[in-house]
Amino acid sequence: MSFLYLFGTLFVLVPVLYMYTVSVMSARLPTLTNKRICLLIAHPDDEAMFFSPTVLALARPNTGNHLKILCLSSGNAEGLGETRKKELVKSALTLGLQDEDDVFVVDSPDFPDSMTTHWDSTKIATLLRRAFIPPQPASSKSKSADDKPPTASIDVLLTFDAHGVSGHPNHISLYRGARQFVASLIQGKPGWRAPVDLYTLTTVPVWRKYAHVFDVVPTVSSAVVGAIRKKAAKDVPKALVFLSDLSPSATGGGLGTAWRAMTTAHKSQMVWFRYGWIALSRYMVINDLRLEHDIGPPDIKE
Repeated sequence: MSFLYLFGTLFVLVPVLYMYTVSVMSARLPTLTNKRICLLIAHPDDEAMFFSPTVLALARPNTGNHLKILCLSSGNAEGLGETRKKELVKSALTLGLQDEDDVFVVDSPDFPDSMTTHWDSTKIATLLRRAFIPPQPASSKSKSADDKPPTASIDVLLTFDAHGVSGHPNHISLYRGARQFVASLIQGKPGWRAPVDLYTLTTVPVWRKYAHVFDVVPTVSSAVVGAIRKKAAKDVPKALVFLSDLSPSATGGGLGTAWRAMTTAHKSQMVWFRYGWIALSRYMVINDLRLEHDIGPPDIKE
């Protein structure tokens, strides 16, 4: 009986503690403003299932950010590719993107929706270079490239980390390809800093993955410790933590908006176990991303 009483008390107090943390910490946690940002995902619904707190925070008009979503497959494993493309656009607009033209889906045999296939990181990096590196005028190619800073049409790239949150090989491939892309920007340019900052979504153990708001303390603590230990440029946050409000009327959207992005936009994916995910997953309310450091030469091994 005492155990049930304790559980009931925690069930009430923890969400209250979480809401207090959101109200106190949200204005104090580092964020991104006035940036050109690309969220790189593998499948339609990744943006809602894993990154919704990030999208909700960074797409708010008052941030001055321009957020785009680049999805490297249509999620056509079950023949629903065209449907899922439309669902992704609807979800993105629900989460705060301003224009459906800011959602791009690559439908290529190079990137099949598969639980067993690792995508080629070089092909991912090449695609990112074509998308975000402005072509050089022919007249400049004869000049030394070392004395010119590298440029890109985005400032920030967001994607999964080396474990892909769920261990999905397509997610992990995005991490490898994104690192290779950023490394290539400074290849042959010693001393220059890459013009694109790469942030990756932290994978947590299973017991934390399904802890919902109960994971707020270890998330914030870990981000603070990690930020202290890592070095980065002064104007670049070392870690980003986004906490979604639980209130249905939350300004700029919150958990309710993330739920709508899944249940009303991604209807084709709402099988029974997805309801368990959106009800229990901490990724629906909490995102912590780390700035990737020490990105080496672009010849990363698969």
